[in-house]
Amino acid sequence: MRAEILFPHSTVSALIGFRSTKWRDLIRRVARLPEDDPEALAFSLMMIRLNGCLDCNPDRFKALMGCAACAKRTIGGYKGSDDALLLAYKKSRAEVEKFSVGEQMLEQAA
Repeated sequence: MRAEILFPHSTVSALIGFRSTKWRDLIRRVARLPEDDPEALAFSLMMIRLNGCLDCNPDRFKALMGCAACAKRTIGGYKGSDDALLLAYKKSRAEVEKFSVGEQMLEQAA
């Protein structure tokens, strides 16, 4: 059991047994990617928001459980539909792409 500061990419595969076939397909795809791939970053961003990672600290129960257990609990207890989860991922993906484009523009201007 180990808690990270933010949702670790190594935890993605722990979420394979939850939700629908679409969710499992997303997990399989993202888990195979390097952690700095835009899709992996988008998935981590989504999970950081869902898990409340920014509010986590070593004294909280969530941190004591570890990131994998916290993520399983979050996804297992998620009350929204699988389509809502996939939409949250798509929104996070759009944010990562927008940031990446802005970063590329800054590099070109320099």
